Amino acid sequence: MTSYRTPLSRARGLGAAKHGVGHWIAERVSAVALVPLVLWAVFAVLRLAATDYDGAVIWLSNPLNAVLLTLLVAVSYLHMHGGMQVVIEDYIEKPLSRAMVLLLNVFVCALGGALAVFSILKVALGGA
Repeated sequence: MTSYRTPLSRARGLGAAKHGVGHWIAERVSAVALVPLVLWAVFAVLRLAATDYDGAVIWLSNPLNAVLLTLLVAVSYLHMHGGMQVVIEDYIEKPLSRAMVLLLNVFVCALGGALAVFSILKVALGGA
């Protein structure tokens, strides 16, 4: 079958689905947001290593620490979800398998993030 389309016309028809740029930007923004949060977390872990459980609860009861830790967890799970989505879309070829693994990715990331945030809030608000 002979195609009468120009090379430019063929190239335009085979381009991206127009949503990849948003995912790429979201991954970069989350990565940039994680840099100061991870540096803060490393510093916090080094300080918390010298304390016991009660010291850690007191530390987490500080609203600034609770908010920063919640942000770290939320942004980390968001970043993980985006990265895994790209890997799944690139390497799983069967549409049904891809759809199932993408759904699993959403549920695992949402459940893990929700449990982590719930745990942080429970300790921070005095329920532990």
